[in-house]
Amino acid sequence: MTSNKNLVLIGMMGSGKSTVGGELAQKLKLGFIDTDKEIEKLEKKTIKKIFDINGEDYFRKIEEKIVLDKLNLSKKIIALGGGSYLNNEVRKYSKKKCFVIWLHWENDTLINRISKNKKRPKIVNLSKRELHNLINDRNLVYKQADFKLNCESLNKSQIIEKLKFIYENKITKS
Repeated sequence: MTSNKNLVLIGMMGSGKSTVGGELAQKLKLGFIDTDKEIEKLEKKTIKKIFDINGEDYFRKIEEKIVLDKLNLSKKIIALGGGSYLNNEVRKYSKKKCFVIWLHWENDTLINRISKNKKRPKIVNLSKRELHNLINDRNLVYKQADFKLNCESLNKSQIIEKLKFIYENKITKS
C-alpha cells in the first residue's frame, strides 16, 4: 500500500531544503512546494520586504495559514521556511499528517552559508555568537522531526539519494 503522506523538509535557512526538495520531487515525480515561495507569490513581495514593511508577526500569521493549507495536500515534497516548524500548530499538524525530516548541518557550516545573505531578515544583523544561539535554539525544536538526516559529510546527490530511500522505504510502505 502506498501512502499519501507528504515528505516535509525542515531545518535552518541555508540547509538546502528548497534545492534538494525540488530535485527529489523531480526524481520521485511528485509535486514540490517551497512555502517561502508560496508566501512571496501570495504577498507579491519578498520575505525580506514582508518583514521590513509588515513585521515578523504579520509574516508568521501568513506563514501559518499557507503552511497548514499546503500540509493538507498529499504526496508532495514540502520545504518549510526555517522558522515554520517552530509554530506549534504547524509542528503538530505536520507530525500527524506528514513525515518530517530535519536536514541537519553543523553550526559553522550553516553560518558560513547564511551569514553574507542579506535576503534573510531574521539573521541580517546577528553576530556569529547570536547565530550560534539561534541555531541551537531552533535545533531543540527541529529534533522533534520524525528523522534527522546528518548532511555534513554528504554532497547534494547523496542527500537526495538518502531522502529518496527514506521516502520509498519509510513513507510509501506505511
